[in-house]
Amino acid sequence: MERHLILEDGTVFSGQGFGAPATTFGEIIFDTASSGYQETITNPIYDGQMIVFAMPVVGADGIHAEAYESINPKIRGMIVHDLAEVSTNRQRRMNLDRFLQQYNIPGLAQVDTRKLIRHLRETGSQKATIVDVVDEHAKDQLAATVLTNKQVQNTATPKAYANPGRGFHIIVIDFGLKHGILRVLGDYDANVTVLPYTTSVDEVLTLDPDGIILSTGPGNPEDLPESVLTLIRVLQTKVPMLGIGLGHELFALANNSALAALPAEYHGMNHPIQEIISKEIIYARQGRGYVVDPDELDSKKLFVTHRDMIDHSIQGLRHREYPAFSVQFFPDGAPGPEEAKRVFLDFFETVVDYVQKNN
Repeated sequence: MERHLILEDGTVFSGQGFGAPATTFGEIIFDTASSGYQETITNPIYDGQMIVFAMPVVGADGIHAEAYESINPKIRGMIVHDLAEVSTNRQRRMNLDRFLQQYNIPGLAQVDTRKLIRHLRETGSQKATIVDVVDEHAKDQLAATVLTNKQVQNTATPKAYANPGRGFHIIVIDFGLKHGILRVLGDYDANVTVLPYTTSVDEVLTLDPDGIILSTGPGNPEDLPESVLTLIRVLQTKVPMLGIGLGHELFALANNSALAALPAEYHGMNHPIQEIISKEIIYARQGRGYVVDPDELDSKKLFVTHRDMIDHSIQGLRHREYPAFSVQFFPDGAPGPEEAKRVFLDFFETVVDYVQKNN
């Protein structure tokens, strides 16, 4: 069935519908990764967004249990050039079309995604809708739609839960946690407790953590309450801390630094990032709509540890006084290169030092 994508600026792209036949609204962004579509569409950072995939063929791997980054996908739509209807993966349990139907998510195939992505690079992320008919009513509905700024509330856990291990006790503050972080912590046999972002300082410290991770998450970090920044300011003085993605942005805000919105969100993998102290270049998964503003960085509190090799944006920060640091990229991969996992090694080395000094 022919369906249509209408952008906020009035541009229309047509294609063949798949997944659910629903009408949908969301912010449209693009992803340049060449693999990992299931990890991408189940990543909570895409809550409320439609994703345009640059990879020419999507769906050949089907859907399988090892590639979930959350239990339920939060995307509003999926736009691809070519949909593979038959999986070549022997572990497949269902195809992509059925998966999207199950969660009432529409898809659009046979779209000139190269042209669409070039357009989004020039115009930036914007509202969009997938509809059956292009008419004034559809355009008016899109214009009148107000997108939510409650993405973290939609994706983060409302209640604490455990991911048990026998090693160090690591608390993860959940802003839209992806499973890849828990997998890596499992590799270290960490005893993990995941807490809501509304948790108080006393509730965290009562659990006697050896380290704290501020998770990835969706949306604009400045939409979160001041209490989150207060939580970070206090905890960073008590226990080793690592911020990732949204957690990195919140770590910067909590330390008197400012953010800048990108003209167009960047989502992709194999992105070159340099560790400044060693000059080593690593490749990592990226997913960002904001960066730390270098002109508004409080250099009395923070210093830069990593920079993007393409746009020279700040990709890592460390506190000058406390054992706290952060990275903009995703060190767990999922999907993407795994060489950035050394960030977790740095974190656990910091935890070891902290535990030895306090025992």
